[in-house]
Amino acid sequence: MTTIRDVAKKAGVSVATVSRFLNGSGYVSADAAKAVTEAVEELEYELNPVARSLNTKRSNLIGLILPDITNPFFPELARAVEDVALSYGYTVILCNSDEDPKKEKNYIETLKKKYIAGFIVTSNQLDAPHYANTKLPIVALDREINEKIPVVSSNNKEGAMLGTNALLERGCQNILFLRGPEALNPANDRYAGFMEAIGKTDVDYRIVTCPFQYADSQKIVEQELLNDPEIDGIFASSDVSAAGALKAAVLLGRNVPDDLQIVGFDGIAMGEMLSPGLSTVAQDVYKMGAIATRVLIKRIENKPVEESFYEIPVKLVLRGTTRSVE
Repeated sequence: MTTIRDVAKKAGVSVATVSRFLNGSGYVSADAAKAVTEAVEELEYELNPVARSLNTKRSNLIGLILPDITNPFFPELARAVEDVALSYGYTVILCNSDEDPKKEKNYIETLKKKYIAGFIVTSNQLDAPHYANTKLPIVALDREINEKIPVVSSNNKEGAMLGTNALLERGCQNILFLRGPEALNPANDRYAGFMEAIGKTDVDYRIVTCPFQYADSQKIVEQELLNDPEIDGIFASSDVSAAGALKAAVLLGRNVPDDLQIVGFDGIAMGEMLSPGLSTVAQDVYKMGAIATRVLIKRIENKPVEESFYEIPVKLVLRGTTRSVE
């Protein structure tokens, strides 16, 4: 097996020079860098990643902490993060926190011992000390953590206004809004967007807090439709909740979209698989994950980051759960 001493001998430089060049840990002249590069290629030398992490106290590993991998939105984010990370030579370690602060903290502390290079985090732990004290590069994805950590998110308020107006423009007079958990900033922004749009009308509406979970959403919507059969529109803060609403409507014999219209929020692939297809406010999920990864890698490699807040536009996608404009 080729060693670093072999590379140094071939390049005509010291072992220390080869080490500085390979680890990016100090000055190496242009001539020496060229000689080392040629020697590495000719000898097909591969730096042991374990040895490198012990030497530099940093690996090529990125920790991705997601709150619920059973929600299709988050695996789609993970796919983008992994694709972009691999293209830059980084490997992603996926961690599912189940929205549990203790699990998040445990992942942080465990991966720090593995010389993790940085973290991409979707968390509801606002200004959590285990993020502020990591002293490692972090990027928040979808949900803001604190003002010191860059965040990549969609324009949630504008999206909620689009979704609400889609129902209003199609004649809905009694709208049920499935509000997401109050601890989540995206859910709060979507609530603000709904209220701004609905406040400009005189239609009836009702707001119910609803988790981003299919079974719970189904039960909540079933009860709401039984309590108020006049509900003719549902705007859900997530596609998973909208899918639960659609199931509830089918079980109660409500015709979608003829007498009940439904709009979700996320734009995940699952929406196209439902019958009828789900109308939704679509986030550019892949773009969000890709930007978050590029920003993190810039921070890891001490390159300038242009912004601290990246807001990705959304768009309305109309399918079978809404009618044509009358």
